[in-house]
Amino acid sequence: MSAAQPVETKIVWKPLAGSQALLMSCPCNHILYEGTRGPGKTDAQLMFFRKHVGIGYGRFWRGVIFDREYKNLDDLISKSLRWFPQFFDGARFLSSRSDYKWVWPDGEELLFRQVKKAADYWSYHGQEFPFIGWNELSKYPTSEMYDALMSCNRSSFIPSEHSPNKEAPLPEIPLVVLATTNPYGAGHNWVKRTFIDVAPAGVVVKKTTDVFNPRTQKREDITKTQVRIFGSYKENIYLSPEYVAELEGITDPNKRKAWLWGDWDVVAGGAFDDVWNEAVHIIPRFKIPKGWRLDRSFDWGSTHPFSVGFWAEANGEEATFPDGRTFCPPRGSLVRIHEHYGSLNLGTNRGIKRSSTDVAKDIVKLEKQLLAEGWVEGKFRPGPADGQIYQMTDKGSETIAKKMEDQKVTWVRADKSKGSRKIGLELVRTALENALRGEGPGLYIMEHCTAARSTLPTLPRDDDDQDDIDTDAEDHAYDDIRYRVVAGSNRSATVIHAKFRS
Repeated sequence: MSAAQPVETKIVWKPLAGSQALLMSCPCNHILYEGTRGPGKTDAQLMFFRKHVGIGYGRFWRGVIFDREYKNLDDLISKSLRWFPQFFDGARFLSSRSDYKWVWPDGEELLFRQVKKAADYWSYHGQEFPFIGWNELSKYPTSEMYDALMSCNRSSFIPSEHSPNKEAPLPEIPLVVLATTNPYGAGHNWVKRTFIDVAPAGVVVKKTTDVFNPRTQKREDITKTQVRIFGSYKENIYLSPEYVAELEGITDPNKRKAWLWGDWDVVAGGAFDDVWNEAVHIIPRFKIPKGWRLDRSFDWGSTHPFSVGFWAEANGEEATFPDGRTFCPPRGSLVRIHEHYGSLNLGTNRGIKRSSTDVAKDIVKLEKQLLAEGWVEGKFRPGPADGQIYQMTDKGSETIAKKMEDQKVTWVRADKSKGSRKIGLELVRTALENALRGEGPGLYIMEHCTAARSTLPTLPRDDDDQDDIDTDAEDHAYDDIRYRVVAGSNRSATVIHAKFRS
């Protein structure tokens, strides 16, 4: 008899050396595949899901990849149509918008879905997705959607009961959330804070929680792991030099650093990119001269954060920084000298649901504290607040404005007339630009005002109206800033008002 002919093995896809190979062997629960443009993040994300297909998990191995817009999933789907049929395992792509998924004969599924607003979560509430993918995570202005859908990252698979071979059970089904992204984008700040700042690339971060385990009916320490993997276009041997030339040719310095080098230390994705410089706009805390005008501004929120800004308006009198340097901005310049922000975690866009009465009490306490500690002299005047507080009630029949007035905190209505949002954006930009030039009334933020300092620089413009801010973003500190800037005596206001109210 002749020897059996060896079976030829076809390699459909092989990870590139470097970040792709690291990803495919990564055992962590939360993975951010980040870096420059072009290392092959999309292919690797698809194949990470695919490597668990056909090994026995069947219908329990279910995944979904999210994006803010369906149109942005086209590249993912195109690449999956290139790769998946080559496995000849019976995979079918269901292309109707109601399906939009891959299905395999054993029951595995990979869905492609849009989620944009908080309400979109309820389309997935209660579902099981042991694999959740996020396409370009930094497109999401806040972590709200990412955090909410984490509740779906679960599985009811029990190896001893559901493995095809009970005598050789499969391992526990992996629970993985795999996001791809580059620096730059509306969510740059929260993604950086969540994944980049906590540890260097490749270093696993562990979080252990004591929980009640329903399967063992005992309390146990459960450890979840997180890591970020840095990928570079230099690893991708299939990338054309013409593509690299396009990256090299980017003229925007922040975008170039982000996309060519994967640098997260950029001001990115914001409506203020071209007029923001932290070295100029962020200033040390100093004692406010007695002649400067003091007031405050307010944007109400309960389920979303509220924001109170405390302001000093310069009158031309010189101030002194703690290191002895003098600071004398033009008359009418605004300095955010303190703030009270209603969120436990910046970037989540979630409020603390504090009552308006308690917020007013907080304001009174903070103003007394600023006075007692010598940061200011005199009293804070009523400043602009969102006009909704005069219509909205806070767990009662009285308006929010009335309840705050009962605590001796009063306001004036912010300008909410036609075009005021666009006017506000232009006036804030103008004030920031004035500070850069050292000419005209500028806008400054004291370094301890973390909400404004963190959220203002990267606020995105509205995709559908470039003259406005994306209201899905965490824009509450910006709103109270906008109210105050619009209320100020900016000389360019007449021109800008005419532009947007005509």
